Amino acid sequence: MSESLPIIKLGDRTLRQTAAFVKNVHDARIQKLIDDLITTATNANGVGIAAPQVAESVRLFIVASRPNPRYPNAPEMQPTAMINPKIVAHSTEVVKGWEGCLSVPGIRGLVPRYQAIQVEYTDRNGQLQKLELTDFVARIFQHEYDHLDGIVFIDRIESSLDIVTEEEYQKNVSYNT
Repeated sequence: MSESLPIIKLGDRTLRQTAAFVKNVHDARIQKLIDDLITTATNANGVGIAAPQVAESVRLFIVASRPNPRYPNAPEMQPTAMINPKIVAHSTEVVKGWEGCLSVPGIRGLVPRYQAIQVEYTDRNGQLQKLELTDFVARIFQHEYDHLDGIVFIDRIESSLDIVTEEEYQKNVSYNT
């Protein structure tokens, strides 16, 4: 049975570490972590979550885009576990978009990301997957991928003028994007 895990916050050293590769996708602990991450993201209205955010420093994250109070216009997709992911190619086009993070509550920022990426990852069944992701789902992947290398979204914000509180974002910005 899956459970919702506590999400660590900015300042916890785990968020700044490079996560270890997952050696055995079929390990019961990894499979349970996948289920727990899906539950945790759903309960926190997240569209993704990385293992380091629950103090597990392994290269695993969930992409789970769906409309919710934090991202009302998010596209709908099945939660997908991505193990030992990598970006193999990307567009030259970089687009700024609003991001928040469950580990950095109360803040949103305009973050530049590649508009399109080609990725590879191992799925929870041990199969290598190759996808092309665009727009919001590509943004989620890049955000979560950063967590595996100890990077949080505020590290990528180009100007302090591109930072707003969650309250101001919900009140003013989200309706203009």
